[in-house]
Amino acid sequence: MAGFSRKTKIITIAVVIGIVLYTGIELMQRHDTVHELAKEAIESSIPRVQCIQPQPGPKVRNLILPGDIYAWYQAPIYAQVSGYVQKWYKDYGATVQAGDVLATIETPSLDAEYEAAKANLNVARTRFELAKVTAQRWKALSGTKAVSQQEVDVQVANAKVQKALVDAASHEVARYEALQAFKSIRSPFNGVVTSRLTDIGDFVNNNGDLSHQGKATELFTVADIQRLRVFVNVPQDYSSILKPGLKAELTALQYPGRIFKANFLTSARAFSVATRTVTTELTVDNVSHLLWPGAFVRVHFIAPSDPHVLIVPEQALIFRAQGMQLAVVGSDNRIKLRNIELGNNLGKTVQVLSGISKTDRIVNNPSAGLLDGQVVKIVESTPGYNDDFHATEQATSKTDAAALKQNSVQPDEGQQP
Repeated sequence: MAGFSRKTKIITIAVVIGIVLYTGIELMQRHDTVHELAKEAIESSIPRVQCIQPQPGPKVRNLILPGDIYAWYQAPIYAQVSGYVQKWYKDYGATVQAGDVLATIETPSLDAEYEAAKANLNVARTRFELAKVTAQRWKALSGTKAVSQQEVDVQVANAKVQKALVDAASHEVARYEALQAFKSIRSPFNGVVTSRLTDIGDFVNNNGDLSHQGKATELFTVADIQRLRVFVNVPQDYSSILKPGLKAELTALQYPGRIFKANFLTSARAFSVATRTVTTELTVDNVSHLLWPGAFVRVHFIAPSDPHVLIVPEQALIFRAQGMQLAVVGSDNRIKLRNIELGNNLGKTVQVLSGISKTDRIVNNPSAGLLDGQVVKIVESTPGYNDDFHATEQATSKTDAAALKQNSVQPDEGQQP
C-alpha cells in the first residue's frame, strides 16, 4: 500500500508540474501574440503613402480643340423679281465663276410693265417736243400785242414740266431695265453651288422661292471655298497665345493621318461668361477643295511653356477650406500640408507656381483624412502606377509632334502663304 501511495504521489506531482508548465507556456505565447498584435495595430494605424517629386514643366503645351469650318464667302441668292423659274443651269456642287447664270425667270407681268413704261416715255417725249415748239413760238411773239408776257411764261414753264416728265419716264424705264436684268440669277463671285432650293415652274419674288415646301427660301447658295475660315473656342488659360503668327494644324475625320496648316486671323477679344472661352478665327488654304464648309475638324495648337515652372499630377492635389494644398512628407515622416498657387492645367498635370520646391516628397493620391503633422510610412510605388509622370508626358509630346511632322500635308500648289 505504501508503494502504491508513493507512486500515486509521484504521478500527481508530475501531472501538476506538466499543467503548470503548459499553463506558463500558453500564457507566454498569448503574451507574445498580444504584443505582436499591438505592434501590428500601431503600425497599421500609420497611413501608407506613395511619394513623387515635382518635375520641370514641358517646353511646349499641346492643345487640341474642336473646330468648325465655314466658307470664306457664302451668299444665299434670292430673286429680285416676281415670276416663274424658267430653267436652272447649275446644280449642287457645280463650280461657277462670277456672273455665271444659275437660273432664268419668266416674268410676263414685269415684261408688260416694261413695255408700258417705254410707251409712257414715248408719250412724254412727244408732249415735251410739242411743249418745246409751242414755247419757242410764244417766246417769238413776246413783246408784241399778240400775247401777254404771262402767257409766254406759262408756255415756257409747261415745256420745263414736260421735260421733267420725260426724265421721270426715263428713270422708270431704266428701273424696269434693271429689273429685266434680274430675270437671270447670276453668281456673285467664283465658288461652288452648295444648295439649289428651286425647280422649274416655282413661283418666286423678292422674298425667295415661295414654292419650296411652302416656305420662302433662297434659290441658290454659292460659297467661295478656295480659302476657308475655321472657328474654334479657345479656353481662357491659352488666350495668351492668340496673336499674329500663331500656327495651328487641322485634322479631319475623312482624311485620317493628314494635316492641314492653318493661320491665326483674329479673335473676339472677349470671353464667353458661360464657357470662359474666346471665339477664334483661323484661315486655311483650300485650293484642292479637300475641305468643305460645315465640316468638323480637330485644331491642334502648340503653345510655348516655361519649363522652370514645376508640375505635379492632378491626383496629388488636395482641395479643402484652406484652399488648394499638397501633402509634403518631411524628414521625420510627418505630413506638412502646404498651400500652393496653381498655374495652367496641362491635362493630366498642373503647374504649381509657388508653395513647393523641386526636392519635396509629395504624397500622390492622398486620402481625404490625411492631417497636418500626421506620421506616415512611405512605401514603394506600384509598378506602372507612379512612374516618372513628367518623362511619360514629354515622351508622348515628342511622339505627337513627330507624327504631326511626318503626316504634314504640304500646301497646295498656288496657295498663298
